[in-house]
Amino acid sequence: MTTEIISTDAGDARLTWHRARKARLVLAVSHGAGGGIEARDLQALAAALPGHGITVALVEQPWRVAGKRMAPAPKTLDTGWRGVWPALAGQGLPVVAGGRSAGARVACRTAAELGAAGVLALAFPLHPPGKPEKSRAEELLGAGVSTLVVQGGNDPWGRPAEFPDGDFELVEVAYADHGLAVPKRAPLDQAEALAVVTDAVVKWAGALGQGARGEHPGGTPG
Repeated sequence: MTTEIISTDAGDARLTWHRARKARLVLAVSHGAGGGIEARDLQALAAALPGHGITVALVEQPWRVAGKRMAPAPKTLDTGWRGVWPALAGQGLPVVAGGRSAGARVACRTAAELGAAGVLALAFPLHPPGKPEKSRAEELLGAGVSTLVVQGGNDPWGRPAEFPDGDFELVEVAYADHGLAVPKRAPLDQAEALAVVTDAVVKWAGALGQGARGEHPGGTPG
């Protein structure tokens, strides 16, 4: 594991690299508006994916690096993400853009323009809790690249059944909430729930990697 500071127009961001020995893809994933890269799903991906040929870069947005408690406006989040992209694409491999919650929205909004090989949306916040009329489905549907959504079955920000039909794959983590945590009474434990996440990403990224071979370092989809 190594870290580096990247200067962006929104301030300094931080990358924490978990490298695969023989990498074929880079998965860059950022945190949500209420937490950091210590999120259980991000840490599970960082631990599991390098063994499958996927280098994981955990991206800390500038506001988080600066120690602020509240995330800035979406436009500023996008600026920070764009600023770290050259360091990600500079690895000479296709790059999958990913994130959880607000980080997933950033990945969806910027994927096409940055030439992402795909989007991983963890706990995509389809709408604010109790306000399904304020849908963010347009961001998800507009990603423009192969997209995997991993969603908790009891996520108040959008349960799997609420998602519209679209050109994306959706994997449900049964009983899980927005943090992909499962209650103690659930028939699967937390480790099993996280295995659903990592297994789904490994499977999806495996097919994505086959399709991405031969692309230029930025990973522009064909």
